[in-house]
Amino acid sequence: MLDQKIVAMDLWPLALPVVSRRDHGIGSVSGSVEVIVVRLRAEGGAEGWGEASPWVVFTGSPEASFAALDRYLRPLVLGRRVADRAAIMADAARAVANCPEAKAALDTALLDLTGQISGLPVWALLGGLAQARLPLSVSIADPDFDADLELMARLRAEGVGIIKLKAGFAGHAFDIKRLEKIAQDFPEFRVRVDFNQGLTPDEAERRVRDVASFAPDFIEQPVAAHQFTLMARLRDCIDVPLLADESVFGPEDMTRAAREGICDGVSIKIMKAGSLGRAQTVARMAAANGLSAYGGDMFETGLAHLAGAHMIAATPEITLGCEFYQARYYLQDDLLSAPFPIENGHVILPQSPGLGIAPDLEKLNHFKDKRAA
Repeated sequence: MLDQKIVAMDLWPLALPVVSRRDHGIGSVSGSVEVIVVRLRAEGGAEGWGEASPWVVFTGSPEASFAALDRYLRPLVLGRRVADRAAIMADAARAVANCPEAKAALDTALLDLTGQISGLPVWALLGGLAQARLPLSVSIADPDFDADLELMARLRAEGVGIIKLKAGFAGHAFDIKRLEKIAQDFPEFRVRVDFNQGLTPDEAERRVRDVASFAPDFIEQPVAAHQFTLMARLRDCIDVPLLADESVFGPEDMTRAAREGICDGVSIKIMKAGSLGRAQTVARMAAANGLSAYGGDMFETGLAHLAGAHMIAATPEITLGCEFYQARYYLQDDLLSAPFPIENGHVILPQSPGLGIAPDLEKLNHFKDKRAA
C-alpha cells in the first residue's frame, strides 16, 4: 500500500483573522495570522495534510515557507513512494537551509498520508500512544488586560487549569499588576510566565527574581536566544524552573543548552524542530539530561495543533502539557472540518487514521491570502 507514488502537491497561503491583539517580548500579532497549508495526494487517491506556521520575528516568514515548499521541496516529493518519508525528509534537510516550518509541514503531510493509507493514527506511526489527554495551557497576552480577565473567566468555566502570562512587553509594573490580580481572582490556575526574550541584560535578574516570588510553574526565555551565559546565570539566581524556547530549536541546540546548563526545561515545537521526529528527539535529549519539556506552538490553526498533539501523545518525555489553544480561543474561525478536540481543559487525541481531522476546503479557499503568490 505504501508503495504508491505521490502524484500531487497543492499549497494554500492563508491569512486567518484573529480575535484580538497579542503582545510578546519580541513582537506583536494583530489582524490575522499567516500560514501555509500543504496537501499531498497519492496515486490511489489518499490525501495527507500539513501546515507551516511561521512568525517572522521567530522562525521565519510565510513567503520563505511558501518558496521552500513550492520551489525546493516539491521536486523531492513528486513521484516518490509514500513509504520513502525518511528519505524524503533527509533530502529536504539538505535541499534548503533553515525553513523548519516548511519541513514540518511536509513531514506532517507525509505522516498523515501514511496514516490514511495504513489505517493508523499518526501517534501510532511515531511510537504509540503514551498519553491520550494533554493538559491545555492558554496564553494571556492581550495588552487590554480587562479583555484577558474576561478570557480567564471563560477558561475557568470551561475547565482549563493552566495559563501562561506573556511578559516583558509593557513594563515591569504591568507584569506585576497582572500577576497580583491573577493570584487574587484566579488562585486555582497554574501560572507560567514567558518573556519571549523581552528583557535586557541589565534588568533581567531583578525582574526575573520579582516574577519568581509568585512561584509560577516556570519562567520561560527571559533574554535573547543567543545569551546562553546569561540564561545560565538567571537559572542559578531563582528557585523556580527556567525554560528555554527560542534558545533551542532542534537537537543541535539542545546539545549545547544541556552542556552549558542554561535551563531546567525546554519548549518543544515542531515548527522549530523541522519535523515531528526531530521534535521527539529534542524531548528525549532533554529528559536524558534531567530536563522537563512541554509542547509549545506558533500562531497555528487546528491542523498544526493536530500534528503537535500526535507528536506529544507519542512522546512521554513531554510532561508539562501543551499550548494548542489558538484554534478555539484565538482564531475567529479555524480551518478544520470539525472542531479541534478540547474537552475539560485537555486536548483529546483522535483515534482515526492519520491526523484524524482534515481541513475544510471551502475555508481554505475563503481564507486564501490574495497577496501571496
